[in-house]
Amino acid sequence: MTVGTRPRARRSPARSTGATLDRTYVPGAASMAVRPALETPRRPARVLAAFPAAVYLELRTEVEPHVIALVTGEATRLPNAVVLTDPLDGFAAGDEAWVGDGFIEVGGLAIRIRRWWDPAPALPRADRSRLAESLAQLGEICDASARRPGLTGGACELLADGCHSGSLVNALTSAEQLMGLGPGLTPSGDDMLAGLLVALRQLGAAAGVDRAVWLAGWLAAAVTFDARTRTTPISATLLDCAARGEASMEVLAVLRALAVGQPIEPSLHRLLHLGHTSGADLAWGVRTGLSAVLHLSN
Repeated sequence: MTVGTRPRARRSPARSTGATLDRTYVPGAASMAVRPALETPRRPARVLAAFPAAVYLELRTEVEPHVIALVTGEATRLPNAVVLTDPLDGFAAGDEAWVGDGFIEVGGLAIRIRRWWDPAPALPRADRSRLAESLAQLGEICDASARRPGLTGGACELLADGCHSGSLVNALTSAEQLMGLGPGLTPSGDDMLAGLLVALRQLGAAAGVDRAVWLAGWLAAAVTFDARTRTTPISATLLDCAARGEASMEVLAVLRALAVGQPIEPSLHRLLHLGHTSGADLAWGVRTGLSAVLHLSN
C-alpha cells in the first residue's frame, strides 16, 4: 500500500549522524504496535521512502516493527504509523534517522509521542447469521466495484478453498506462493494475506469460531517466518502487524461494521479506494476471511 503517488523531491539536506542539531519538537500519536521500538534505547534508522503524506523509516534492529510510517492526517493510518499534525517536508530516501528513548528524530524533526491508539481493538460479539448477511452485501459491493485485486486465480483460489475447508496444507502452500507476489511497496499477494489474517483472527474471535483463530495462527507463523527475505521491508512489517490482528483504520472500520451489523458500504468504499490495488487486495482478504469463518463454524 503506498501513500501518495510519487516521492517528494528533496528541498534541503537534513542528514543526522547522532550529533546535536537544532530541531523542531513536534507531538505525535502512535500505534501501540510501535511501542516496543520506541521504548528501546536510541538506535539508527534510515528513510526508506518519502511521499507528501508519508515517510517510511527502517530501523536497524531486530525489534518489530522493522519499519515505522510517519503519516499526516490525510494519509492512511497504517498499523505501524505515527500520526503528525505537521507537514512532512524535505525528506528523501537514504536520510538518516534515530528511533528510541521515546523519540523519533529525522531531518529537523524530533517527534515525541503524546498519545497512543490501538491498531487491534477487540470486536464486539458477532452473530453468525448477521455475518452471513453482511458477507452477501460485501460480495455485491466488491463485485460491482471497478477496483479489482491485483491477482486472481491460481494461488488465490487455492488459498480461499484451503481456508474454507480448514485444509492447513492448501492454505499454507498457497500463502507461500502469494507472499511477495506483485509490484509496489506492498505487493498484491501480501495485501491479500494481510486482509485474510486480520479477518480470520478478529472475526473468528468475535463469532466464537476457534478453528478460524487456530488457522490464523498457523498462517501467521508461516507468513512471518521469512517475510523479510521474501518481500519488501514495508510489506514484511505490515504482515507482521496483520499476524497479530493489527490493521489500518480503513480495514478496522469494515471489520467493525461487519461485526455489529452496520451498513458496510461507506467504510468498504473507503477501503477499496486505497492505493492502486491495495484496497481491493485487502478487501479480498477480508471477504475470504469472513467466508472462511462462516464455513468453519459449521
